[in-house]
This record gives sequence, C-alpha cells and structure tokens, in this order.
Amino acid sequence: MRYLSVSKIAKKWNISNRSVRNYCAQGRVIGAKMNGKTWMIPENAKKPQRSNISKEKVITLLDILKEQKANKCSGGIYHKTQIELTFNSNHIEGSQLSHDQTRYIYETNTIGIDGESVNVDDIIETVNHFRCVDMVVDHAKVTLSEKIIKNLHYTLKNGTSDSRKDWIAIGDYKKYPNEIGGIETAMPEEVAKKMKSLLKDYNSKKVKTLEDILDFHVKFERIHPFQDGNGRVGRLIMFKECLKYNIVPFIIDDDLKMFYYRGLKEWNREKGFLLDTCLSAQDRYKAYLDYFRISY
Repeated sequence: MRYLSVSKIAKKWNISNRSVRNYCAQGRVIGAKMNGKTWMIPENAKKPQRSNISKEKVITLLDILKEQKANKCSGGIYHKTQIELTFNSNHIEGSQLSHDQTRYIYETNTIGIDGESVNVDDIIETVNHFRCVDMVVDHAKVTLSEKIIKNLHYTLKNGTSDSRKDWIAIGDYKKYPNEIGGIETAMPEEVAKKMKSLLKDYNSKKVKTLEDILDFHVKFERIHPFQDGNGRVGRLIMFKECLKYNIVPFIIDDDLKMFYYRGLKEWNREKGFLLDTCLSAQDRYKAYLDYFRISY
C-alpha cells in the first residue's frame, strides 16, 4: 500500500495540515500510522466527515412553552397549561374559584363576581400560581434544590393571609407539627435534614423516570415541609421535573383527586395506584399536545 504525507493528504482533501493531524490523532483516518513523529496515511484513505455537522434540533415541549411564554402567546399549550394546572391544583386544595374565573383572571387580570362572595386568598393564590408555573418553565433544567422549592412556596403564598401570620413562615420550613389526611409528617426540627437527604438521593440519579419523580413526590408530601401549600408546590415540582427529563407532564384534575390521595397513601405497599392515576392524567395532557400538534 502506498502512503502519503500529511501535506499531500491535506492538499488532496482541501483542508489544513493541522486538521489532517487531528483526524489521525483521533483515530478517524483508517490505516494511518506514525513513522517516528510523522503521520503516514494510505493514499486511498477517505476524508472523515466533520464531527460538528449540525444536526436538526429536536424541539421539545419545554422549548415550545418557553417560546410561547416569551412571546406572550395566547391560545396555545402554554396558555392551556397555565389555566388547567392552576385551576386544578388550587381546586384540590379547596379554592372556590371556578374554571371560568381562573381563566378570566389569567386572560384579563380581572375577575368577574356576580352576586357571590369570593375568598381573597383564592384570587391571590391563583395569580401567584401563574407566576409559579412561569418559574417552573424558566428553571426546568436547573437541578432541583431547596432554594427552588422554597422560592416556589414563597411565590405561591406571598400576599395571602398566611403571609401575615407570625407562626407561618412563607418560603421557609414549618415551625409547628402538621399532618395530612390523618397521617403524621416530619417534625419541624427534622425537616431540613430530611429534605437535604431526599434531594441528595434524588439528584444522585443522573436520569429520572416517571416512577423516580413520583417517588420523590410521595416522600416530599410525607415530610410535608411547609405549614401549608405542600400539595401545590409538590405538583409544581413534578411538572418541572417532567419537563427537565422530557417526560410528558401531567395535571391531576380535580376528578382524580381521591385516586391521587389513595396513591400517595398506598405508595409503599402498591405503586400502581399512584402510577396509574398519573398515567391517566398524562394521557389527558397528551390529548392537549395532540390538539396543538406537538410531538412527544
């Protein structure tokens, strides 16, 4: 076999000598070998394809949400997500605002009240939840941390009657014991340590599955780190992590509430209850994506 020098190959391939040497050093030129300090290259060697040829970028749901948020797009998946996630998550926790009222607040920044009384906190928490969804979209790719979780809680509860109560620290962990559904949760003095441990274990997994995200959610809710707002913050975290790992996210609709609660309670014994509930919710979100012609 006849061998050529780097300079001759460079001329033949119409590239620089340095590029030829780099290709050889990277093992990308078949048959090239060193002769002392000089590369000898088979005359019939093929020029390697450039490794930095740009590939068509895959557009993800997160990309679309960010674009529609930045452009203040109305009527798209970002708009739909804001209303559905905010209405359902707040309604699960007792908000009396209707779906139409939630949509009206989002679209017009006003609320129509016709012969009825409305809890001011419901209105404030609805507006705040819209901001929380924005935070989730903006910081979806950021590693989950105590700072992000506390910021979500602060944003959700800021300006509510809870923010004026000395015994409730918005944006910080609880001061007094609480329970959920008759189940005891972590004591206030245990919360910081348990949250650090939970996040360390969760973040040690480089890639998360839907089951990993649900497992985190269950453990988060059982710690119940805040005096109030744990369910909404927990569901926002799940949405964020699904976006981060390109898993189709889901919204727990109010009609799935009892199945969702049962799934949380039974997770250690039978994961299928919560998993099936969230997969059903995921199918509903997929229907939104199908409508807006977004691939997943």
